[in-house]
Amino acid sequence: MFVRSLAIGVSAAALMVGGAQAADLIIPTTPEPIYAPAGFDWEGLYVGARLGGQFTGANAYANTTASTTYGVVGAAVGVNFIPVDPLLLGVEVTADYMWNTTAAVTNSGEFFANLRAGAIVTDNALIYALGGLGFNNTAAGSVGVYQLGGGVEFAVNDVVTVRGEIVGQGDFTAVGADSFFESTKATVGVFYHF
Repeated sequence: MFVRSLAIGVSAAALMVGGAQAADLIIPTTPEPIYAPAGFDWEGLYVGARLGGQFTGANAYANTTASTTYGVVGAAVGVNFIPVDPLLLGVEVTADYMWNTTAAVTNSGEFFANLRAGAIVTDNALIYALGGLGFNNTAAGSVGVYQLGGGVEFAVNDVVTVRGEIVGQGDFTAVGADSFFESTKATVGVFYHF
């Protein structure tokens, strides 16, 4: 009877230890969230500076000197909206100063209000089309101008982008053999996004 009691006691102890071990296998834990890095946030206000060149054709463009290459330095301020991914819409204001060191060349300033429409092709890359109206100001006066073109913009980090842009430009005068595009402007800029 002693052996029988001992066997029952050992069996009961083994069952209790087994139950305790099984309880230890279930440890309540909180799952760690999966981190997925977000792409660049293209929405919102931005400001930037740009450099480039303007190339006027044989037709007179807005009181500037025909068949001339100008240096361009300027600034831009704008705001972007993403109504539906990947479409981007934006409004931008630009101011540029065009110069040439030749004495006979007319330096000028240009101001544009532009609309942008583009697509976010990767988290850090944007392609866009641009159209705008404005005026070109020289010593001879101001002339209404327009521009159409496009560009590519890349995010460098969380707040800075680099942009390359090319536009064709024309004026609203009928001087000489006026064509649709009388000037081409190419710029590269750095932009800070708020």
